[in-house]
Amino acid sequence: MATTAPVPTSILDQKLKDSKGGKAGALVFGIMLVTGLIYIGIKLGSDLSVVHSASVFPFVLLGLALLIALGFEFVNGFHDTANAVATVIYTHSLEPHVAVVWSGIWNFIGVLTSSGAVAFAIISLLPVELILKVSKGSGFSMVFALLVAAILWNLATWYRGLPASSSHTMIGSILGVGIANQLMQGNSGTAGVDWEQVLKVFKALLLSPLVGFVMAAAIFLLFKFVARDPRLYKAPEGTEPPPFYIRALLVLTCTGVSFFHGSNDGQKGMGLIMLILVGTVPTAYALNHTVDRGSVTTFAAVSQQVIESVGHYVEPSASVSDSGQELERFVSSHKYQPATMLALQQMVNDVRNEAVGYGSLGNVPQDMQANVRNQMYLTSETFRLLPKYGPKISQPDVKIISNYKGFLDKSTKFIPTWVKVAVALSLGLGTMVGWKRIVITVGEKIGKTHLTYAQGAAAEITAMITIGLADGAGLPVSTTHVLSSGVAGTMAANRSGLQMSTIRDIAMAWVFTLPAAALLSGCLFWLFNLIAH
Repeated sequence: MATTAPVPTSILDQKLKDSKGGKAGALVFGIMLVTGLIYIGIKLGSDLSVVHSASVFPFVLLGLALLIALGFEFVNGFHDTANAVATVIYTHSLEPHVAVVWSGIWNFIGVLTSSGAVAFAIISLLPVELILKVSKGSGFSMVFALLVAAILWNLATWYRGLPASSSHTMIGSILGVGIANQLMQGNSGTAGVDWEQVLKVFKALLLSPLVGFVMAAAIFLLFKFVARDPRLYKAPEGTEPPPFYIRALLVLTCTGVSFFHGSNDGQKGMGLIMLILVGTVPTAYALNHTVDRGSVTTFAAVSQQVIESVGHYVEPSASVSDSGQELERFVSSHKYQPATMLALQQMVNDVRNEAVGYGSLGNVPQDMQANVRNQMYLTSETFRLLPKYGPKISQPDVKIISNYKGFLDKSTKFIPTWVKVAVALSLGLGTMVGWKRIVITVGEKIGKTHLTYAQGAAAEITAMITIGLADGAGLPVSTTHVLSSGVAGTMAANRSGLQMSTIRDIAMAWVFTLPAAALLSGCLFWLFNLIAH
């Protein structure tokens, strides 16, 4: 009688069999989830209490959009957060379920303490005309196309067990929408894309895996030179944990990677969620209502200084019929003309008069919130681009303008705490559900030999440093590619050998992610625009 060959199990499957931390970990995360949902419900209800609408449609649209946006972060948890726990699991430093919950907690903390710089760096890549029309059909089409395309590609690569980059996917989706928007308007496909910002972000995505490979290899060789304990360079035996000091280091680096991943990657969805909130319920979220009367008084004084500073660069012959249209033209095309400075001066004056007239941003009438926000956003973006495309501005005027721009950004580029909590919970839940596929790839399929303690530590230290530096610079990087390349770097340095089929698959995913996400989001943007109109 023929017998069926046993199905091969991964090393991870055996670890899960021996793991005893599953129930306790699930309980801890369950408590966090319930507490977070209650907090989100209370805060969201309080914010929406100021919204008076005869139709339920904005609230239905808000719920759907938030569900999709948080779905992106949930899928992001499948991919990127799972990388943080691979090394501690494969070196027996933490039991799998304990590692996943521990990582989730530090992701949560990282998201809550994030600055928002990465979130708004992502937003600055979007076509400005779509950001200004975020409450209209084309604006909603943009947000939905971005998120749906990113989710579909991330799910496809996760299903194949490929550590593809959520950062890479999001940038590709943004490019696709920008190019499609220009083609639909009959312009050159590259006209509406801020290529300077795209190149800045893309350089970070391109260089981070190379940095990860080289740095991890160097740190591993340094380990060999400094730490002569032979146990560090052998595959773990049975389920024995590593020596205490290396175990502490591995847990510490897992903590650091999880924290910085939350602080960096967690922000990618935040900016889009804020666009959703501004588009659906501008009364509550178009302007930062915590900017009070005292701040507005200071703002009025600073505005007068800026009006005088900008006046130094207004040419006597300049004229402008619509300051808003002129600033939108400059921000979109990056082509400066004499009317730009005059339009900027007029806009600064208009924004000051509106802020002073209403007393505080919370007092701006419901039907004017989105308009005031657009004026502030256009003014801030113009000041951001002037050093590159406008006239040479003196250092004293630069200081005055910088102070003023800070107020504008505080008024329009803010992230409520409940949004951070929602993103953190989505990331954590995604990790809890889908971590296994990516962890197996990182732990078993990159090198030809089992990950040693020193290799795990070198890869995690590299990821923690790289992502932390990128977060400080406000640049999005891929946790996935940094850690995967770090593991590969340690295998190369140890001459352990690499599984080239896996390396090839990861490289192919890296190459095709951007164009595939761009094509997918561009097609979805066109389709959603047809439906919206």
